Amino acid sequence: MRLFRHLPVFGRPAFRAPLAPEIPFAVIGDIHGCDRLLSELISRLERLELPPQHVVCVGDYIDRGDESAAVLRRLHRLTHEAGVTCLLGNHEDMLIDFLDRPERAGPRWLRYGGLQTLASFGLGPIAETAPEEAWRAHRNALRLAMGEDLEAWLRRLPLFWRSGNIAVVHAGADPAVRLSDQSRRSLLWGHPEFSRTARQDGLWVIHGHTVVERIAHRDGRIGIDTGAYATGRLSAALVSTWDVEVIST
Repeated sequence: MRLFRHLPVFGRPAFRAPLAPEIPFAVIGDIHGCDRLLSELISRLERLELPPQHVVCVGDYIDRGDESAAVLRRLHRLTHEAGVTCLLGNHEDMLIDFLDRPERAGPRWLRYGGLQTLASFGLGPIAETAPEEAWRAHRNALRLAMGEDLEAWLRRLPLFWRSGNIAVVHAGADPAVRLSDQSRRSLLWGHPEFSRTARQDGLWVIHGHTVVERIAHRDGRIGIDTGAYATGRLSAALVSTWDVEVIST
């Protein structure tokens, strides 16, 4: 499916910048523990002969789906062996927070799908009211199951990626602030003005985090999270000059 093609102006009059990437690239939406869908989508991108160095994953690789461990291991391998770029999502950030402060961050993470991630690494559930020593023991078990390399990779994930006048972020961005000055919270959790106010600097923003029924463009924003864990649809946006094509599982 093509979003638009060979049009001189996109969006409403508030946003008039044409797409101008430095290279053609693909952005994969929120995966949320759906490794089989990820494998299928990666295979389709390979058949298009898109260089893996031109593939960006938008974050939220874990939680909610049942295959979080497999997703992380696959993406870790693709990063090191093929050059795929993986951004940090708010769910990975919650996992890192759990590793750092298990008794404080753990209960919140469980409510966002952390139980499924624990299970994917072979760990049982833990009650939110468990004592601090139980939370620390669960953290230690998860850290052992993940391994040092995977944890270190997660902690190094970048917050954004850019090509030309197109930025890829996880959740959104403050439309009044340039990309390099965005707060960590705006990029990982979104900003209240992101969906209401068009940027005035000509920067397109491709993002995940918020589930959309249909991928579309509006005022320089393209949301690509099609709710893989609930819908069975994992989507990627193929971006080139004047053109965005969507492929979904």
